[in-house]
Amino acid sequence: MKVHFIAIGGSVMHNLAIALKQKGYNVTGSDDEIFEPAKSNLIKHNLLPEHLGWNDSQITEDLDAIVLGMHAKAGNPELEKAKKLGIKIFSYPEFIFEQSKNKKRVVIGGSHGKTTITSMVLHILKKQNLDFDYMVGASLEGFDVSVRLSESAPVIILEGDEYPDSTLNQMPKFLIYHPDVALLSGIAWDHINVFPTFENYILQFKRFVESISKDGMFIFNSEDEIVSKIAEDVRAGLQIIPYSTPEFSIMNHTTFLIRNGNKMPLKIFGRHNLQNLMGATAVCNSLGVNEAECFEALKDFTGASKRLELLAAGETTAVFKDFAHSPSKLKATIAAVKEQFPERRLVACLELHTYSSVNENFLKEYRDSMSNAQIKIIFYDAHTFQLKNAALLNPVLILNSFNDEDIIVFTEIEKLSRFLQSQEWKNATLLMMSSGNFSGLDLQELSTFVTTHS
Repeated sequence: MKVHFIAIGGSVMHNLAIALKQKGYNVTGSDDEIFEPAKSNLIKHNLLPEHLGWNDSQITEDLDAIVLGMHAKAGNPELEKAKKLGIKIFSYPEFIFEQSKNKKRVVIGGSHGKTTITSMVLHILKKQNLDFDYMVGASLEGFDVSVRLSESAPVIILEGDEYPDSTLNQMPKFLIYHPDVALLSGIAWDHINVFPTFENYILQFKRFVESISKDGMFIFNSEDEIVSKIAEDVRAGLQIIPYSTPEFSIMNHTTFLIRNGNKMPLKIFGRHNLQNLMGATAVCNSLGVNEAECFEALKDFTGASKRLELLAAGETTAVFKDFAHSPSKLKATIAAVKEQFPERRLVACLELHTYSSVNENFLKEYRDSMSNAQIKIIFYDAHTFQLKNAALLNPVLILNSFNDEDIIVFTEIEKLSRFLQSQEWKNATLLMMSSGNFSGLDLQELSTFVTTHS
């Protein structure tokens, strides 16, 4: 097949393009901006467009399909020409579904934890030498790409996102997949630009559960109140599997899972990650892997990229990077670090980068979300607000919304960097949280500085 990707630089889009090329497809693509790591990955596989920008001359009648990314907006010249020529247009979820119609589809959904749970499932299945396809929204140790589509695998593991499918279809991505096994990790309002009310947001997850195939399985976090209510109303015939936080202990900054009288050391930590572990185990149980095999496989699981990712560590300090950006993720991540390193001062830094976090009306949802940290920092860049057509926030509004006058607000990355370098790092942990990149701040360089000056 000959397939062209419009907006090939997306996280999943570029990995899907690579996966199809590895499968033998003739793949081309375009985009008006491509950042790392997508750029390097595309170069490695000889898929980087020669020029940035849209060029409708690339859309020709011999194309078998177009894969359309979310970054491509309505009126895109390549998209318009493809429609004019009558070429079949897929979003990446639609394309993945077409490729997996005859497979058992396992979809991991939820406002938080879905990337980690999906990564844990992949880690377990790989340790069991099972044949499986997958799509996950983060890079993972031991996997060259984050998408695999094969002819042989009987099952596919999919991270299910509630964000809209494409500019042609505003349906949440996870409704495209029609899972045989579905998991919900938890629900906390996000994406206010798409779901203006919490009720509308919850509705998408109810529809997700309704989309599970006949005689399918619903695995859910029983400690999440909203998810548990959804579980009470599922249709007859659907198998329901709850999971919750297992017994654990923490000794010398290591978390131990306690099961059947045995203590197993883990490389991950945090109550939310222990819940994730049990969710992943329930998924793998449904695929024939027993609990003991799951736990053994997860002993060396270090986490998905940017999920409490350890950047550097010294004798009395450590630096972590995390994708936390919503209020629920912020609370869980900060709580995890405090519980793992109770004697250390926690310096927590959040970048406001998502549509929700730069929205004045949503900001109140962050109330008390950073209260467990000793030094609390919020950074935002005016350019982020320009890209999202949002009014620049007043620092006083931020302090009031977070209900915390001790928060320090920075709007210039150089000043933030100097402030962090001026801190005393002995017996301290630095937690950098963002879905962005802190305006290009070199976090590895910062981490080295922190750990060598502790």
